[in-house]
Amino acid sequence: MSTLLVSHPSFLEHDTGEGHPERPDRLRAIHKALSHTFFDGLARVDAPLRDDVEDAILFAHDREYLAALKEVRPAPGQASVRLDPDTVMSPGTWEAALRAVGAGMMAVDAVMAGQHSNAFCAVRPCGHHAERASAMGFCLFDNVAIAALYARQKFGAERIAVVDFDVHHGNGTQDIFWSDKDLFLASTHQMPLFPGTGALSETGVGNICNAPLRPGDGGSLFREAMESRVLPALKNFSPDIILVSAGFDAHEDDPLANLRLKEEDFEWITAKLVDVAHKQCHGRLVSMLEGGYDLRALARSVALHVKVLMDGAA
Repeated sequence: MSTLLVSHPSFLEHDTGEGHPERPDRLRAIHKALSHTFFDGLARVDAPLRDDVEDAILFAHDREYLAALKEVRPAPGQASVRLDPDTVMSPGTWEAALRAVGAGMMAVDAVMAGQHSNAFCAVRPCGHHAERASAMGFCLFDNVAIAALYARQKFGAERIAVVDFDVHHGNGTQDIFWSDKDLFLASTHQMPLFPGTGALSETGVGNICNAPLRPGDGGSLFREAMESRVLPALKNFSPDIILVSAGFDAHEDDPLANLRLKEEDFEWITAKLVDVAHKQCHGRLVSMLEGGYDLRALARSVALHVKVLMDGAA
């Protein structure tokens, strides 16, 4: 089976404004890297604008929150709306956000149905900071949490795991998963750093595994945290499907944080997660893009991430 790549041109229309780190050039850099002939084996599909997407959003977000975003979304030709100092809605954002959710749903469909072993969703806006009732940190909807809950609703998946290696803690996913013992979140992230959550003591109902790293920590300490905390907890949870919040901003070249990972560290953890997926859930793994703001580091890291997914799907 091949790896599924889900993306869409509308993601370039989410205009965050001049100087914003979460910019359309991020996806351009990724698609350029994935245009190499090595990646010809990818199954490439457009992220859909699904009729059931708002129903799926309500698996993870409050109805009033969805209604509030719909109320303030700018129409074509109108000025962008700033939801907080970091989070922007332009006229192109609403379609992009709905298709980002739809990408995760499509990937779950393909992986749970056995059409593909795994998938990578190259989407914008990112999602893991969006809490049940609030946008923040560049994020409107928690794409990976929605995909997880959709896997439960559509396919009856009983135990669903998210592993998040973005440099910023996925507070939104933690908020949504907090009291549900059948949803598991494991996260490595820099601390202290935005958004200020992700301490070791934050464990939910025993389903949250945080492994914070200190500014300046590099690949060896990242791998140690994964080997000693995250991977054992993931294996013990025994998931039916693994989802990944794939942020690449822990790279040493990234301008927004202070971890010192190299692209080979992302390659390593991807291989570890693929191995767990094969041993515990028939290889079912869906990865969704989160952060990563140095274009060259992002492109190289994503290329290795996707290469490992392809090797694991063979």
